[in-house]
Amino acid sequence: MRIVVVGATGNVGTSVVDELARRPEVTEVVAVARRAPAVDWPPSVRFVAADVATDDLEPVLAGADTVVHLAWLFQPSHDPLLTWRVNAVGSARVFEAAAAAGVGAVVYSSSVGAYSPAPDRTVDETWPTHSIPTAAYGREKAYVERVLDAFEARHPEIRVVRLRPAFIFKRTAGPEQRRLFAGPLLPRAVLRRGVPVLPLPAGLRFQALHSTDAARAFAVAATGDARGAFNIAAEPVIDAAALASVVGARPVEVPPRALRAALATAWHLRLVPTQPALYDLALGLPLLDTTRAATELGWRPTVSAVDALAEAVAGMAEGAGEDTPPLAADGVRGRAREVATGVGSRP
Repeated sequence: MRIVVVGATGNVGTSVVDELARRPEVTEVVAVARRAPAVDWPPSVRFVAADVATDDLEPVLAGADTVVHLAWLFQPSHDPLLTWRVNAVGSARVFEAAAAAGVGAVVYSSSVGAYSPAPDRTVDETWPTHSIPTAAYGREKAYVERVLDAFEARHPEIRVVRLRPAFIFKRTAGPEQRRLFAGPLLPRAVLRRGVPVLPLPAGLRFQALHSTDAARAFAVAATGDARGAFNIAAEPVIDAAALASVVGARPVEVPPRALRAALATAWHLRLVPTQPALYDLALGLPLLDTTRAATELGWRPTVSAVDALAEAVAGMAEGAGEDTPPLAADGVRGRAREVATGVGSRP
């Protein structure tokens, strides 16, 4: 099999490429991203530079049995038109190029963030995927779900799989996730020594999984015959106590509105990159029922949600990373550039 991975150099993409390269049924992996990595991939992996928003993608996808589409911009949160062009329009361009190239299957990375709010429910794959309109991430994920609905109707000959993962973590993605969500003002030393007090909103809870477990799900979907949507997440559900324990802090419950107001102020002052609407989205997320992934994909996580989160926090504290542009290790120059270019203002 020849499999093209679009968005191959990020948190999930690097793990997916590694997983596919180990599988005997996969003869070639084409790793696609905007910027070239300095990774020593095995001979079966070939890198191609391409931008999903602007480049001609049909030649890149030609001859592929399956396209795994992972490319996504979380930032710049202050430029929603740019993230829309890359995430929403770019995804539609990937799907149409796949059809034009005669690709047999498309595997797309949707998200728990695509689901309509249901903070007190555990949902299966039939729950509506309308997210919330105010959060750019959710709005774009919901739109791409509708794009795929239309794509499947027009191209019933193409096998389409949508994986809807919870938060995905690994050690070497820690610095990237610090840049995307915490910003340059979070000191590594604080994470190394432990945070004395951690203010958290009442009712906080979320699911997570390790990047290598997510990669196995994508690999099974890419090489098998499954169709449709699959939730993927690991146990246990992470609540305020579990999160505080991972960072060595004492949790302090704060009214959600007060914490949101503080986040909104920090975002408008360019102190953090996280859009306040993303906070709203996170508090309204449902929990994922992963029964279908277990029964139809044979997928079960091997790393607990808490251990996956702990790895990412350790990676932030250490400044760990990989030799790809998205996963570049932490450093003083990099943090200075984040401040100089406007926190949350550049991809």
